[in-house]
Amino acid sequence: MGERSTRREFLGTAAAGLTCIALVGATGCGVTGRPQAAASSSPRPQETWTFRSRPDLRPPAVHVVERNGGLSPGYIFLALKKDPEEEGPGQDGPMIVDNDGDLVWFRPAPPGEPDVMSFRAQAYRGKPVLTWWGGVHGGYGDGEYVIFDDSYREVKRFPAGNGYPGDHHEFLITARHTALVTIYAETTWDLSPYGGSKVGLVLDGIVQEIDIETGEVLFEWRSLEHVDVGESYYEPPNEPTNRFDYFHINSVDVDGDGNLLVSARRTSTVYKIDRKTGEVIWRLGGKESDFEMGEGTGFAYQHDARRQPDGTITLFDNYGLKDEEDRSRAVVLEVDEDEMRAKLAREYYSPGGMPIADTQGNVQVLPGGNVFVGWGSEPFLSEFSEGGELLFNARFEPWGESYRAFRLPWAGRPDDAPSVAAEVGPEDKVTLYASWNGATEVASWRVLAGPGPDRLEFLNTVRRRGFETVIETRTEEAYIGVQAEDGSGRDLGLPMAVRLEKRRTDGS
Repeated sequence: MGERSTRREFLGTAAAGLTCIALVGATGCGVTGRPQAAASSSPRPQETWTFRSRPDLRPPAVHVVERNGGLSPGYIFLALKKDPEEEGPGQDGPMIVDNDGDLVWFRPAPPGEPDVMSFRAQAYRGKPVLTWWGGVHGGYGDGEYVIFDDSYREVKRFPAGNGYPGDHHEFLITARHTALVTIYAETTWDLSPYGGSKVGLVLDGIVQEIDIETGEVLFEWRSLEHVDVGESYYEPPNEPTNRFDYFHINSVDVDGDGNLLVSARRTSTVYKIDRKTGEVIWRLGGKESDFEMGEGTGFAYQHDARRQPDGTITLFDNYGLKDEEDRSRAVVLEVDEDEMRAKLAREYYSPGGMPIADTQGNVQVLPGGNVFVGWGSEPFLSEFSEGGELLFNARFEPWGESYRAFRLPWAGRPDDAPSVAAEVGPEDKVTLYASWNGATEVASWRVLAGPGPDRLEFLNTVRRRGFETVIETRTEEAYIGVQAEDGSGRDLGLPMAVRLEKRRTDGS
């Protein structure tokens, strides 16, 4: 309760200085959809976006708190879901936004797939794709791994192998065209040496490498075969029928030599795993660390351990320096595997005294050296310069969270048509609403009108503004529509037109 109260108080304070990017429209130019908020006696940030041209989309609004120069290129990737202990409006699902917080693409989570996690852009067989896990999660997941192409069409969906439930914590496509995924498997285990039942239930942390095309399991690693239950910082439950999550696997990465890095939250350890034999090569952190941990390198209950091209290892340290009074942080560690010493290279703390992110979170080192951080259970995402200057900070509503957040390049080319809605006013005035979910190349809208949908003439051109552009124009024709243009004036896709309803003649 105390954490939730602190979180709400902090978000209320942050909202007071919020810069919510919502443009005010003018005649002939556009605004994005309008965020919809519940009635309140005091001003507050809007919670969800609504769009006249896409009434089926109600994504959570993303609010930009701070933005400075020096940002890395790319869009922001989130998979917002409601915190189980919170309630809120709108829809969950994978979404892409820009630096203004404006929506670029959103897919509401369909029935039967209420949770979407690990959403990002990756490459599969040399082509850019969107990937995520979809299913039901409650600390660990039971779902499938999904791949969409750049036209937002599903190209692959597959489960974990060997009959196991596919977990949400990792879905990494490798250069071998395989997927590294995580699994939580219930196993009977003797927990009496650790204060538990002789016939206890343990959740085994499993890594699988799956051939995406065939579904064949090429490699499988089980934590119970290599990591003793005593390495956990948790104790077995008093009730023997309760499952003991001693390991809590939460990320898998390919190391520079082809072996694997595995992060386990409940042992506060990063493990290097031999990709052929499954043996543990070394442990970083935790009770049995093989490294001498230098000043400031201690971490606890971490997520998202990654090897970087310069040899450093990054991770999201949920509990700072193992002190719950401290803040969560992103950590960059220099790891000397010859001398077996770890040294703190850089750290990035949550801005403005944000409460500890109890769960989730990730760290992404961008090509130019900036660092992008998703704060997990806290509804924030930030970008820092390599030296630690805060360049970007955004937030969403307290009822939402995103397991990870990324900044990534993406070019979306939907193969469906743009969406259009129109309102007719007096004196031939028409307000047109135009959007195209996921189209990243649209620079402007060509406005067209005519007596039929296949007999349209050019009226004018309007610059695109946000997800939904609002256009005010005049016409006596029966049909009005739009056609998208890129920055060079080239047509993108086919025009889309709607029939105008009968005009009022009473001036009302």
